[in-house]
Amino acid sequence: MAHHQVLIIGGGSAGITVGALLRNKPNPPAVTIVEPSEKHYYQPIWTLVGAGVFPKETSERQEADYIPDGATWIKSAVATFDPDSNAVTLVNGESHTYDVLVVAAGIQINWDKIPGLKESVGQAGTGVCSNYSYETVESTWANIRALKQGTAIFTHPSTPIKCGGAPIKITYLASDYWRRNGIGKKVKKKFIKGGGGIFAVPKYAASLTKVADRYGVECIWKMDLVELRPDKKQAVFRHMETGAEVVEDYDMIHVTPPMSAPDFISKSPLAADSGWVEVDKATTQHTRYDNVFALGDCSNLPTSKTGAAIRKQAPTTAANIMAFLAGTSLPKTYDGYTSCPLVTGYGSLILAEFDYNKEPMESFPFNQAEERYSMYALKAYALPKMYWHGMLRGREF
Repeated sequence: MAHHQVLIIGGGSAGITVGALLRNKPNPPAVTIVEPSEKHYYQPIWTLVGAGVFPKETSERQEADYIPDGATWIKSAVATFDPDSNAVTLVNGESHTYDVLVVAAGIQINWDKIPGLKESVGQAGTGVCSNYSYETVESTWANIRALKQGTAIFTHPSTPIKCGGAPIKITYLASDYWRRNGIGKKVKKKFIKGGGGIFAVPKYAASLTKVADRYGVECIWKMDLVELRPDKKQAVFRHMETGAEVVEDYDMIHVTPPMSAPDFISKSPLAADSGWVEVDKATTQHTRYDNVFALGDCSNLPTSKTGAAIRKQAPTTAANIMAFLAGTSLPKTYDGYTSCPLVTGYGSLILAEFDYNKEPMESFPFNQAEERYSMYALKAYALPKMYWHGMLRGREF
């Protein structure tokens, strides 16, 4: 049974960033990262891949190139947690113990929760597409280009999802493409969401509503996609309050699938009732196991699940781990900061930044609720470089 000073579960945005921050410290702790994938993806760019701006390959790197210097990589995945014994068991049967555990395992995409989705998404002729996987993201662009008239539906489930603004972004981009190609009025556009409004922060919601109106997007609230009938090109939606079901015909449907905490987390002692890892929202320390920390999409931190949130969570987690190892009080707190670069068309973007209280926390000396090319350029060209060369290398900004 191998023992580790700091054992990080997950080699995505959160796991690599925390690992790099820890290894950059003076007298750094020994860090081990458990991650099965040999590829690392910059997923925020998939919105623009789905709109034909970039090829999907621009989002992909080798995982090995981003394992922090001096860290150990175990190419496997967790089967079970035993926090009372400070131990985890991997899917290969190995047991590992730790002084500190960091759970950064991301989110689980439940393609199979919607009958008809898994077998049709990304398949030619079905009209079903999604930006939510490397394998299917190019099908979105294929469907947008192919549609000349008819009905296009864009869904947003009632579950938490990574990047809560992503479903409306691709709605706007597709609408802008059809407008620019003279067929905007020939395509009926519907944005159908399980929630009750377009965005959680009123300042940005007002601007986003104006954009939807400009494109002629019909917004339908509190309706969850529950079934696809790809042979008939029909989608079944259920009202979140009444349970009434409605069948919508489509020529194209972009599906944001339901998501949850990974099963090996939701079934573990680390989970809150919601299934996410239960942590203190200020320190990212577990509420019941003081040598366990969690951040990113798999945690129950009550903020949007974005890479920008991780960028601010990770320094808090790393500083508090160092303090815990030293036997001192946890010095750093996280205020819920998150950001959603809301693309509103080709060359325009609203940069939403806010905290736990849904209060704006803007970085620039202008009104970020206004559409700007500069913010679009930030998302398309600057943020990817900041991710690969800054955040994943343990640089704070």
